[in-house]
Amino acid sequence: MHNNYYFLRQLSGGLREKLRGWTLTTTFSQEKDELVLGFCREEAEFYIKAVLTPDFAALFFPETFQRARKNSVELFESAINCRVEEIIQYRNERSFGLLLEEDKLLLFKMHGKRANVILFDQGKVAELFHRKLVSDEKLVPESLHREIDQSYEAFLKHDCQAGKLFPTFGTAVNKYLEKEGFASKECPEKWSLVLGVLNRLEHPVFYLTVLDELPTLSLLPVGEIEAEITDPVEAANRFYLRYAKTSTLDREKRDALRPLEKKKHQTGNYLAKTYEKLWALENETRHEQIANILMANLSQVPSYAESVELYDFYHDRSVRIKLKKDQSVQRNAEIYYRKGKNEKIEIEILEKAIERKETELQKLDLHLEVIRNSNNLKELRKYLKENDLFEEAAAAEPANLFRQYEMMGFQVWMGRNAKNNDMLTVQYSRKDDLWLHAKDVSGSHVIIRFQSGQNFPEPVIEKAAALAAFHSKKRNDTLCPVTVTLRKYVRKPKGLPEGAVIVDKEKVIIVKPEDWKD
Repeated sequence: MHNNYYFLRQLSGGLREKLRGWTLTTTFSQEKDELVLGFCREEAEFYIKAVLTPDFAALFFPETFQRARKNSVELFESAINCRVEEIIQYRNERSFGLLLEEDKLLLFKMHGKRANVILFDQGKVAELFHRKLVSDEKLVPESLHREIDQSYEAFLKHDCQAGKLFPTFGTAVNKYLEKEGFASKECPEKWSLVLGVLNRLEHPVFYLTVLDELPTLSLLPVGEIEAEITDPVEAANRFYLRYAKTSTLDREKRDALRPLEKKKHQTGNYLAKTYEKLWALENETRHEQIANILMANLSQVPSYAESVELYDFYHDRSVRIKLKKDQSVQRNAEIYYRKGKNEKIEIEILEKAIERKETELQKLDLHLEVIRNSNNLKELRKYLKENDLFEEAAAAEPANLFRQYEMMGFQVWMGRNAKNNDMLTVQYSRKDDLWLHAKDVSGSHVIIRFQSGQNFPEPVIEKAAALAAFHSKKRNDTLCPVTVTLRKYVRKPKGLPEGAVIVDKEKVIIVKPEDWKD
């Protein structure tokens, strides 16, 4: 939370009291991702060290700073000897600026991996600390202010979801809301809790804590609290020094554990849902049993009935059976027999999926145990490499790139936009996967992953087709034609726009557009 809007608002307020009227006397860098700014007023000195690495961005305020004689580079020289006139905090934004005389502005953009310090002169970008962040050359300071309607009426319009109305809350605040039971409360109680949080954020105590095994600066009491601080500058310093003490081994262990723990949580949720589906299939009256009950009671089913209640001799109870009123009893029984066949296939697929996920869970537990018990950085890195467990690899996993669903043990992947569609179809699909797309209109690419030795079940195809139709320009139509073909019949010649492909062989089915619902 050290780069959270609510903390930066407190920090910029503290700097306003401290730095107004001071003169910027030096700006230099002697480390690749570190910028030092020195300020002077009479005999007093004040320093800001901005640490802006790809993995960590923070501000530190040392009392003194010894500049190295070598490998030191002057930066932002046109701002030297300019007096600080004001500190500007941008509304609902992780950025603040030092307004200098001569209409210059030093902007601190604390956006995580894209953090930067930018010098503006007469409202235009004059110099970037991180020149590789070329998009920052187009920044306009006034555009950083974000006005968000955060009234109770807006809260109700957003289904009482705090994250939609307060995107600046961040992890620590959301953890606090979760601890307070936010999700289980009614809207008025949720709003009351949000107002209480906002009041605490306006008049905060700064907590140095450990959250998810990571040193954290929080404005709310969450995690394992190590210290309580009242001054924002001191809080920033205490946090930075605490973080710096975390060893490289500890950080790399934490970075390796995070995606594995997330995957274990997802796998556990999947297993719970799959066991629940399997239990329901095995314990409820099955379609084949319903068909047998119908055939055993042909004379008791009235003509043109939409349903009928009959004795279920499998479970010694009555059961209400839905019927197609324009079909005979025998024809209705045939429909249930066909569904029963799919039901048997689904049970087999669910059992195989459970076995596969249980094995995956065992491997995850093994990896977690090895990493937690690792005491040697070299051996840890070797283990991560041999088992392909680096976080960078995890970030590129399909689970983080595409929307994913599962039915009857088959994975269904969907692209998020035109560029993402290309990535799904060209890079991540295989020739035997089934490819679906709403016909003749723009929309998401959908892939059903091939499983060796198994045919694509019709219910899965129909649901994936409905998904493709819903995420297309025909989502509001009553019916939508959807192209269904093997991935090997889809190609992407050079020169085609993003998301556009050529299909050499296809089957078209008509479905009702529907989003995926478990």
